[in-house]
Amino acid sequence: MKAKKTPAKKAPTKNDTSVSGEAAPFPSDIKPMLATLVNEPVEAEGWLYEVKWDGFRALGYIHGDVVEIRSRNNKSFNEKFYPVYNALQQWGKDIVVDGEIVVLDKKGVPDFSGLQNWRSEADGQLAYYLFDILWLGGKDLMNVPLEERREILRSVTPTEGLIKLSENFEATGSEFFALADKMGLEGIMAKKADSVYVPDARSKDWLKIKTEKHQELIIGGYTKNEGTPKPFSALLLGWFIGNEFHHVTPVGTGFTVKLQKEILEKLKPLEISQCPFKHVPAYNKASRFRPNPPKAEVVWVRPEMVCEISYREMTKDGSIRHPSFRGLREDKNATEVVREMPAPVTEIVNDENKLVKKKVLATPVEQERKTLLNPNEETQVKNVGGHDMKFTNLSKVYWPDDNVTKRDMINYYYQVAPYMLPYLKDRPQTLNRFPHGIKGETFYQKDVKGKAPEWIKTFPYHSYTDGRDKEFLVCTDEASLLYIASLGCIEINPWSSRTEKPDNPDWCIIDLDPDKNTFEQVMEAACVTKQILDAIEVTAYPKTSGSTGLHIYIPFGAKYSYEDSKEFGRKLAKLIHGQLPDFTSIERKVADRQGKMYIDFLQNRPQATVAGPYSLRPKQGATVSMPLHWDEIKLGLTIKSFTIFNAVDRLKEQGDIFTGVLADGIDLEKALQKLESLFGG
Repeated sequence: MKAKKTPAKKAPTKNDTSVSGEAAPFPSDIKPMLATLVNEPVEAEGWLYEVKWDGFRALGYIHGDVVEIRSRNNKSFNEKFYPVYNALQQWGKDIVVDGEIVVLDKKGVPDFSGLQNWRSEADGQLAYYLFDILWLGGKDLMNVPLEERREILRSVTPTEGLIKLSENFEATGSEFFALADKMGLEGIMAKKADSVYVPDARSKDWLKIKTEKHQELIIGGYTKNEGTPKPFSALLLGWFIGNEFHHVTPVGTGFTVKLQKEILEKLKPLEISQCPFKHVPAYNKASRFRPNPPKAEVVWVRPEMVCEISYREMTKDGSIRHPSFRGLREDKNATEVVREMPAPVTEIVNDENKLVKKKVLATPVEQERKTLLNPNEETQVKNVGGHDMKFTNLSKVYWPDDNVTKRDMINYYYQVAPYMLPYLKDRPQTLNRFPHGIKGETFYQKDVKGKAPEWIKTFPYHSYTDGRDKEFLVCTDEASLLYIASLGCIEINPWSSRTEKPDNPDWCIIDLDPDKNTFEQVMEAACVTKQILDAIEVTAYPKTSGSTGLHIYIPFGAKYSYEDSKEFGRKLAKLIHGQLPDFTSIERKVADRQGKMYIDFLQNRPQATVAGPYSLRPKQGATVSMPLHWDEIKLGLTIKSFTIFNAVDRLKEQGDIFTGVLADGIDLEKALQKLESLFGG
């Protein structure tokens, strides 16, 4: 399969009379031609095939000094996608083109979520793929047949840079669709070669066909929910990594009752008593959408039978979203099952019995959130979220022993903002400011009334100390996070509640705060905390404090009051202390603790704060408050395991593992009942 190319022609010049089309004035406000969705590729002569780009449709207008990029709804993209605007300015043609603006991932595949989050060149590599030309050098080309328009477009499209030609491919519709599917593309376009361009019309001369992602997996067991009439509720599926069988996903849709019975008959001879997965799947685990799942029984089977599923998305860690059963693959051995990844930018295909390499997509590019601030200018103005923000004193050293500057700190918060914001959004902040770094004077600031920019949201409160009405700063988005950092706030300290429910925290915190303890003792206390919570079937999420201790978060979902949270924390603290009396304390006064670790439940009071997830800390090493997997709390973990130097790489690898904290929350009444039943309250 190869891109269809025509012999090179001399590029048309301004007002070139050799170009087909009728003389016409420069157009404006064209609404693009639209395609009709169909369920399978067209197999017929006279059709051209190209990639369906997963981006924003955009018309580019160039006429003398006038340059515009417009959306399909005629909104300007000039500022939003300024690199494309700049590239059009440099093109030097009188032209109107139709195409798609995309952000490309490392394999050159469009990433729509990356495009939605794009704000600057640090956020990803833009490309503007052109697939049509509507006007050139004084001539209207919309009534010229598509195939001829494509030849004209090819002759004028730049050979380098982010403006690219969306190639047609010499292949049957089914062949090209299969390749698009394998490469993880959104789909393909089929267009009649002789079609004209009809603005603002959904035409059957242009068709779009979307792909669906598939994956083969091995059955390791099945569940049956209490009270269900179905033969089973879900298959538990996995794959081998080396010699270890890892659970990947349950699948509970895509079956008929008849098919389920047939599957059970085939699985019957494979039943075993022990779980075949390396880790037992949490098949009874609550989720955001099923906070009280039905009780399920499980039957394990030898991991020998292969099935195929369809799904919407596979995350970097292999988790699968919206899986659906497609069928058993009895023609496949379990040893043949591998994680299927999109093909690379080049695809090896069989062309007349010869293996040839054909370039299908753009050159792979690195897709990562790069630094916001350049390394040279001491003062920089950046547009963040539509706000022009001024960043100053960027070379000031904040961590002298580690040579980490204010610029480094702001760049860090810029890189981790997408991960941090769910835990900061709409929460009042206590500002802990270090204008001269961790060895300079520091001060806390709560009141920002009349001191913050107008676009910063605030939350009112009354100070009984001086009888004045004051305002907390509220973090709402990336811009407000970076504004907080620009004030010299090394650590970010959000409330546990949001402004819409200020009296109802989203989580309860157990803060393990050591004094003369070893970190091994801190980890032991965390493990005891987990044992107690496991016993009452409460899920919790740990993170390093970034200082000396550990924080354990229990989802509350804003369903209960701060008093409820504090009292639940108090009960847990007493139980933890009861099991570890030799080196823990629940005494509030420092003198009464006698050097023991404080199990702090009083962080669950209104306006109390701890450093948020992914926050930096004003400690030597530029440490980070990092979410953990429970199995990481073991010998070898230290406070300095996560710093400004490695935290971003961990997030790229692991993603945000703390999201369960924002779930609907525990059933507190049930948890308290179990606590009393098991531990006597």
